[in-house]
Amino acid sequence: MHIRNIAIFSAAVLAGALAGSLVGPRPAEAVAREIIELQRDVTSLLQGQKELSTQMTQDHTIMKTLVDQSNDNVVKLSATMGSLQKSVQDVQANSGARLDTMSTQVQGLSDNLEEIKSRMGKLNQQLVDLQNSVQSLDAKISGSAPATSGAVTPTGFNPATGAPAGSSAAPAGPAPSADTLYNNGLRDITSGKYDLARSEFQDYLKYYAQTDLASNAQFWLGEIAYQQKNYQQAIEEYDKVLNNYPKSFKLAPTRFHKGMALLELGQKTGGIRELREVVRRFPGSDEDRRARAKLKELGAAVTATR
Repeated sequence: MHIRNIAIFSAAVLAGALAGSLVGPRPAEAVAREIIELQRDVTSLLQGQKELSTQMTQDHTIMKTLVDQSNDNVVKLSATMGSLQKSVQDVQANSGARLDTMSTQVQGLSDNLEEIKSRMGKLNQQLVDLQNSVQSLDAKISGSAPATSGAVTPTGFNPATGAPAGSSAAPAGPAPSADTLYNNGLRDITSGKYDLARSEFQDYLKYYAQTDLASNAQFWLGEIAYQQKNYQQAIEEYDKVLNNYPKSFKLAPTRFHKGMALLELGQKTGGIRELREVVRRFPGSDEDRRARAKLKELGAAVTATR
């Protein structure tokens, strides 16, 4: 259509030139030369139009090819992203179970360390008491101290049990020692023998409820219930730690796991409240970081809005 318009325009110009030459007094040679120039210009315009049309056709073909390739790449990328998302979800599901197991094992190692520290402190105190007793005996033998009648009871020893005062010696009877019960419970919970571990920790609390590791044994009862997905029982066991052992070093994991158990039961408000308590009471702890991450995942603020 555009070429036709150019042709019509050129014909009109040529006709006008011819009419002008007929009317005016211009020489025939000059008119012929102008006509030839006009024809050359028209030919040049037509050639340019043809080349432009050819170039536009080529560009359109290239663009169409690029668009088709882009669409193919988008489809492939979408399929790849879907597969990657599924893989990530699978990894997250598996990681959650592994993290729970690793958390239990880490807690067990932490308990072992605390138990060793407790024993070291008691052994140190026993050595001090024994040294004092030896010095007292030496003084009496050498006559540097007044003699006393009757049997000598070394300072720091319990004559009823024959054990150092303050030690967690087992009471008379067939009950296993405190160390045996506690260590067996830790071994069984880390190996997944939850029912056996529960029985051992319950026996520990039955015979040794006043020892330093009693709160740990109570915490592990909550962990066993949690691992067995008995979340209501877990909450009750955790509450015993919080209420009966206010100075336990297990308070942070106890409150965090109680919050997680509440969330598992669908009690979102209570769960968020417990996680916020972890952040408030135990800043900088591992439970603090985990509580913050869970609150972010739930879309809840770290602190309650007033």
